[in-house]
Parts: sequence; C-alpha cells; structure tokens
Amino acid sequence: MPVGTVLPVRLNHGFSSKNARNGQPITGRIMQDVPLPSAGKIKEGTKILGTIVSVTPAGHNSPATISFRFDHLEIHHRQTSVVTSLRALASFMEVEFAQIPETSLGFGTPYVWVTTQQIGGDEKYGVGGPVTDKWSHTVGEGVFDGVLVHLRAQPGTKCRGAMDAEDRLQALWVFSADACGVYDMTGVLIAHAGRTEPVGQIALAAESGNVRLRGGSGILLRVVR
Repeated sequence: MPVGTVLPVRLNHGFSSKNARNGQPITGRIMQDVPLPSAGKIKEGTKILGTIVSVTPAGHNSPATISFRFDHLEIHHRQTSVVTSLRALASFMEVEFAQIPETSLGFGTPYVWVTTQQIGGDEKYGVGGPVTDKWSHTVGEGVFDGVLVHLRAQPGTKCRGAMDAEDRLQALWVFSADACGVYDMTGVLIAHAGRTEPVGQIALAAESGNVRLRGGSGILLRVVR
C-alpha cells in the first residue's frame, strides 16, 4: 500500500480516557472504496484494527490523554500490517450533517443529485458531479459512497497535500480535500498525529475533563509506511 494513501474510517465503538485500558482493541470500518495506483482497491466495508496504547484519565490539575494506533487491515479474514497517522477527526454529529442535503429535495428528485457539504467546507454536487473547494475550484468528483479528490494542504495547518508526483485521486468519504484537525469535538486536541516518533501512535488530549470518542466518529488516516 503506497505511502500517502488516505483511509476514510468510521469508528465502530466509542472509547474514553475515563475507562479505556491499555491494550484494549479498537476497530473501524473503511467507508469508501480506496483506489490504489496498481488499479486495485481496498473495498468499502474492510475492517481496520487497532489498540489503545496508553491512557491518562483527567485529574484535578492535569488534562486527560489517550494514545492509540490503527495498524492492521482485515481483508478476506487475513490481516495486513499498516502504519498510519491521523489527518482529521470529526464527531458523530458532524459526520451525520455532512450526509444531509443542503436543500430539500423536490418531488421526484433522485437522491444522488443532491448537494452536500463536506466536513471542512467542500461542496459535493451529487454522484458524478464536481467537488469544489471554498474558492469554487474543482478538486474532484462525487461518487456513490463519498468523493474522489486531489488531496490538498490547508494553509496554517500541519497536514500535507499530495505526496506523489501524480497527485492521484483519493477517497475521503465525507471529508474535504484539505480537511485537517478536529471537527465538532470541543476541547479535544491532536497532541501527536503519528507522523513522527513514535510513528503510528496517535495521541489525543483534552483541554479539560476526559477525551471521549463516540462510535460513528469519522477519522481520516494516512499511510506513513
């Protein structure tokens, strides 16, 4: 699997720094067919497996932190190792809102024609229609289970754009081409994305209280090796 490949994931079950334990398994689901340069693909519905690495519950004077990694794909009942970093994280509600049409459907209007707003601000103009950024530049196209877009870097953030010369289309599900960071999870920070040592280990921290991720949260992972 090429470095730089984005994996759009929905978290299967929630976890929290309040009661999670070291070594606890976590799982997610790939939410859109992920195209690979070899003309192959990782199919929608593929399970991604991970583990809680460390947990620090909230204290009187210390914020909570939780570290985890997603490091295996389960394909045809066989596990394939992968090392991933975190690009973007969105709440369950933000994921739901991204799938609601911006305007009411007229009588007889096929659902696949509707316009929706991606997490991060891109507009998806239905299946087969363009996906445009906030400046109305076309960055990709809508498909049945998400979008295929050219990954972009958002100015002022640490997320990078395309890593290969061909700038291939990537599957981002309900996220924008430049989606980066945390969406609709007030007080939750990405303390470590996993791109640097310890590579593949993702750490979230809370400004106050505990870190909690609900089942159904959206996650954009990126293959780092």
